[in-house]
Amino acid sequence: MLILGRKYKFTQFEKQRLRKNKIRTTVVRYSGKEPSLVLDEIKAVIQKNKCRTIVLNTKLKVDDTIIKYLTNLQFEQNINIIVIESFLEKYLQKCYIPENHKELHYLENIKRFNTWQYIQKRLIDYFGLFGLFFFAWPVMLLCKKKIKEQSPGPIYFKQDRVGYKNKEFKCTKFRSMRLDAEKNGAQFATQDDPRVFPWGKTMRKTRFDELPQMINILKGEMHLIGPRPERAFWIEQFEKEIPYYNERHLVRPGITGWAQVMYPYGENVEDAKQKLMYDLYYIKHWNILLELKVVYKTALVVMGKRGV
Repeated sequence: MLILGRKYKFTQFEKQRLRKNKIRTTVVRYSGKEPSLVLDEIKAVIQKNKCRTIVLNTKLKVDDTIIKYLTNLQFEQNINIIVIESFLEKYLQKCYIPENHKELHYLENIKRFNTWQYIQKRLIDYFGLFGLFFFAWPVMLLCKKKIKEQSPGPIYFKQDRVGYKNKEFKCTKFRSMRLDAEKNGAQFATQDDPRVFPWGKTMRKTRFDELPQMINILKGEMHLIGPRPERAFWIEQFEKEIPYYNERHLVRPGITGWAQVMYPYGENVEDAKQKLMYDLYYIKHWNILLELKVVYKTALVVMGKRGV
């Protein structure tokens, strides 16, 4: 696969996914180079490698001679030409996010769930809760016992989170951190966070700490599946650096979601941006099949297998 330009920079995680699917990538830089030199480099790459796809990944207008050459390639060598926005959605199941708020056409098809979709979501919530509680109540009893043994204090942790239409609600979780976890103010939770006690690490890895949020689902504040609810403090920071971050609040948050099963644990703003791409894909392409995929991948995470 030949990638023309560097508008979007693929993460190491994405490169690994592409290699796992036996897709090799070669990047040809476009900006700051003469079109004739770019064309020569494209020809050299295509002659050396068996390219099946060319991804247009540049913010600049592609020169007419290059466009003409690429167009002919589609007929002569059956090479697929695709823009980066479509490539990310088709092959990596995420939506491209522009670098600023000027590209308003980007908001097309990212909308709230309609009435029929919402009804389907709530039916999934109720059936899912019934099944989840049936299997999870012994685990919840174990969590309560372990928390009391390893970290005396409240079993549950309630925190204001931002949900549908930017409204805050009390999100309930099993407490996985020490009581003094934020004595120095709010900070990102990391994968090997020293503030987390041993059983807390197990709960976070298996998502057991999220089980009490079943009550939030019954209240209608959350869905079983959706973007994870975030704190207002972090949302304020993210909105300054990540265009369209607020779009994730077009739908109710969930206990698990497409971003959670498709991307590793997040520890910074770039991770938040990557997860937003998956959240927006979920909103844009929601259907029952996608919902079932999230359930399946979440089950893999809970069973100790990688969901990503």
